[in-house]
Amino acid sequence: MICHDRVNLGGWALRLCGVFVAAVLCLLPWTGTASAHGSVVDPASRNYGCWLRWGDDFQNPAMAQEDPMCWQAWQADPNAMWNWNGLYRNGSGGNFPAAVPDGQLCSGGRTESGRYNSLDTVGAWKTTDITGDFTVKLYDQASHGADYFQVYVTRQGFDPATEALTWGDLQLVAETGSYGPSQDYEIPVSTSGLSGRHVVYTIWQASHMDQTYFLCSDVNFT
Repeated sequence: MICHDRVNLGGWALRLCGVFVAAVLCLLPWTGTASAHGSVVDPASRNYGCWLRWGDDFQNPAMAQEDPMCWQAWQADPNAMWNWNGLYRNGSGGNFPAAVPDGQLCSGGRTESGRYNSLDTVGAWKTTDITGDFTVKLYDQASHGADYFQVYVTRQGFDPATEALTWGDLQLVAETGSYGPSQDYEIPVSTSGLSGRHVVYTIWQASHMDQTYFLCSDVNFT
């Protein structure tokens, strides 16, 4: 409103005001949902990693060369990153393959009206180096608690840089019992015989309702 009322502003000032308003609007979705949900923070989920690396510089054209998978995600829908903690589906009833089809695992079956679709894009996502024994760390801002966690790792030979992720590509490597309300959870994982690029796929069944999070983390087993 201020931009329109100050009719004596020059063209450059109007443009500056427009940029400021656009920046504020970009931030609003994140601030509106940040206290509601959570995600895997180590090894970082795809959209959380993009937010960490580029959240304060998301319009930098250098991202296209330095981090092309994040670049395409930011171009497709910045709210996938501002809302890094909202990638969930309600009412799956434990039948996850029915709710989340092959090729759509990283977007939670194109949940939230397709906000996270770009996370299914096949390509060389930035990876986190891990060893055969590692810990999945999840941040739960709302302290929902968990009925359980399931952690999967892609089979040896699967190449996430060139192949779409399917349920048949996943191996269950950890399954937990319930966790009480907290903000920080750790799930120890032990694997063997894995090397190179993989996807760690974490399913978090929240306790407060039938709400399930489907989270892809790109890793490199060293």
